[in-house]
Amino acid sequence: MKRIIIRAGMTPFEQFDAEYLMKHNSIGGNVGNLIYQYSIFRTLMTEGTTITPDYYYYEEERADEINANFDLYVIPLADAFRKEFVPTLRKYTKLIKKLKIPVVVIGVGLRAPFEANLNDGFSFDEDVKAFVSAVLERSSMLGLRGEITSKYLTRLGFREGIDHKVIGCPSMYAFGRDLKIRETNITKDSMIGVNSSRLAPQNVLNFITRGMEEYPNHYFIPQWMKELRLTYTGTHPIADLSVTNYPVKMSDPTYMNDRVRFFLNAQTWIDFLKEADFSFGARLHGNITATLAGTPSILIPKDARMRELTDYHQLTHIWANDITDSTRLSDVIESADFQSPTRVQARNFDNFVDFLNTNDLEHIYKETNYPENVPFDREMAKAELLPVVKPITGISIEEAVSRFESYFPAEEQKIVATQKRDKAKMAEKDKKIKSLQGKLNSQTKEMKHQQGTLNRKAVRMALKTADLFAKK
Repeated sequence: MKRIIIRAGMTPFEQFDAEYLMKHNSIGGNVGNLIYQYSIFRTLMTEGTTITPDYYYYEEERADEINANFDLYVIPLADAFRKEFVPTLRKYTKLIKKLKIPVVVIGVGLRAPFEANLNDGFSFDEDVKAFVSAVLERSSMLGLRGEITSKYLTRLGFREGIDHKVIGCPSMYAFGRDLKIRETNITKDSMIGVNSSRLAPQNVLNFITRGMEEYPNHYFIPQWMKELRLTYTGTHPIADLSVTNYPVKMSDPTYMNDRVRFFLNAQTWIDFLKEADFSFGARLHGNITATLAGTPSILIPKDARMRELTDYHQLTHIWANDITDSTRLSDVIESADFQSPTRVQARNFDNFVDFLNTNDLEHIYKETNYPENVPFDREMAKAELLPVVKPITGISIEEAVSRFESYFPAEEQKIVATQKRDKAKMAEKDKKIKSLQGKLNSQTKEMKHQQGTLNRKAVRMALKTADLFAKK
């Protein structure tokens, strides 16, 4: 029996409702994290294997517990090599150094601009080196998302093919060696999935907005935690209210017309996109999810992390720089090669399996590329999946009231608790300040006393000196 602990906020079988997800951040801030975790669960869950999330609790104090209760620590990561993630990297580094079990990083990438300049280095280089070195003490090699990240680690002194290897995004291997993307007839009446990011360039946001207007039978699928809150409660706009090329508030037509869907688990997301004719947007896992569902999709990469995965998996795409004010989605669809990812899938999958074998990981593809009676699938069939979250504009008044009565009192209690903690912290600070002020006053008084003493001595010395000169 293999006991695996994995970096994740939930299993694909656990059903946490919207309020629980928001309270505990079980999606790691972005529901896209559930997609690659879903794939890794399915791949590593062999007969008798248990996989337990770390629930994003990775303090070094857990080392003894993890050593005693688990045989392997699997850490799937997205663009973890970035400034904002440094505190987490440092915590994992401290924890890993205290572990005695294997630690395998399955998928990690660098966050950098689209045209990444690796020669200048990054502020987090030393933290990345420490993390990678700690992982390599407990495993054979790291799996990377793409060539840009590979070049980055090579520049830091780690050996390509020995210390690290490009495997792409594990989410692409959720269902094995083959991808099957449907041939669909995309018309003005087609149901399409839309995803976007506020961080995308303006020309991309404008293009996505025009695409939604061109294909009115669309559903916008947000991924950020704050968008879940907006969808669930109708309040807390996620950006300036003057924004017109992204749904940032409940009064936006996308929300008002009940065209928003926020998914609480990977399976319902995949199943929903199976019913769509097409998907497009600036979200990596928004479009990878469509690809896994067999739905044609077009990705608009906006940075180095998306660029390297687009290249590696040959994801159907349009580059942001090729989008002008006159670019129409229908024209892009007409010239798109939707089967591009299928042609490299087998090669990439075999490379992924080789990485798993190099790290001595048990997986469902040990005996065959096409396993039957997969343990994960049996478990998923028993799960009672929670439905998608609709905006308050698309639910009954009774359900909306139920959300308000449940969510807002809890939020108020959290605010009150935070205010109490802040007040206590301020009181403690005031106490320390008064103590320091007392010490400072005491030191000032002493200094004045010493200064007075010195002044008196100086006066006496001057008088003596003057007296000597007078006598002479």
